[in-house]
Amino acid sequence: MPDALAGYLDDRAGEYAGVQGVFLCPASRLPEMITELVKIRPEQPLPLSLIIDTGLGGVPKAISIVESRDELLSLRMVEMPAPSDVDEVWLERVSEFVPEDVVRVVEPRRGVGWLDGVRNVIEHGSWPKIRCGGLSTENFPSVDEVADFLAVVSGSPGAAFKATNSLHRAVRHTDPETGFEHHGFLNLLVAAGRSLSGGNVREALASTDGAALAKEAAGLSTEAAKAVRSLFACYASATFDESVADLKGLGLL
Repeated sequence: MPDALAGYLDDRAGEYAGVQGVFLCPASRLPEMITELVKIRPEQPLPLSLIIDTGLGGVPKAISIVESRDELLSLRMVEMPAPSDVDEVWLERVSEFVPEDVVRVVEPRRGVGWLDGVRNVIEHGSWPKIRCGGLSTENFPSVDEVADFLAVVSGSPGAAFKATNSLHRAVRHTDPETGFEHHGFLNLLVAAGRSLSGGNVREALASTDGAALAKEAAGLSTEAAKAVRSLFACYASATFDESVADLKGLGLL
């Protein structure tokens, strides 16, 4: 926790602070984080995304703890995994528990009927989250699955999504240690643009041509760029430096 906070705050004060988003912390580690922040005493409250790993019933208490330390924390987002059926009663409770000015992010489980879950999440005013990797091959969705997800979200007016896991590199690649095929966050960005404009989404997701992807992203009109960023609202990365290095190398920063 001390290392994570120190690294995050250094990046917030660095040259590429504009790339940095919120700090992610599991609800189960809130006390640990607050203890460290009391020592650090940051100049501004830490922008926080609270990851609910304690079950839906733990949400009110976790949010209450965060709000009681508003000199240290600014709650921007609450994220949680959905139950297998993503039923309406559960989603309504999420809406009741999370303040209106805080973004709600819900992750439906991939599997049979998961796109119906994605639609339900959107209809209840939350952002759906797509997990793009992890510790086993099952955690990595196929190009078709990501394309289907993008079709649902881009076809829902005003909807936004978050992506997470194994997205620290800009361009699709194979990890030499694990052999896993990783999605790239730049691929996702270009694919989101094509999903909105009726282009070939699967081609963008499968591409390993960083220069071509960068050229397409840089060529978006101001209007198109805003639409893409409204749709593909944010992604989570385990590292900051790799993402920045890739963007610099591609001429996008």
